[in-house]
Amino acid sequence: MNADDEQLLRGRVYGRDHDEPNPGPLPHQTYAALVGGPLDGLLLDITGWRPEEIDDGVALMTELGRWPGGRALYDPLPDDPRPSSGPGVVCRFYYSGDTP
Repeated sequence: MNADDEQLLRGRVYGRDHDEPNPGPLPHQTYAALVGGPLDGLLLDITGWRPEEIDDGVALMTELGRWPGGRALYDPLPDDPRPSSGPGVVCRFYYSGDTP
């Protein structure tokens, strides 16, 4: 990933196209910030997720990881605060590796 890729990802919601008129967060949604790895700086929409779904972490498809077309793994840290109800960025998921 180069500097242009990093700039493209900052403040954007995972799964939204960078060409969309508003690829950023929406005021009524709930997000986890992705920290580290190929998707660093993106937000993940977790609106409506149950606490156990958040605790499980995610495997997100990406072309930017170790295996293009593979998945980047992101998990919450055990000591990090868990989300409260309400919109905005409520937690962080940290990069833990890649899988094909």
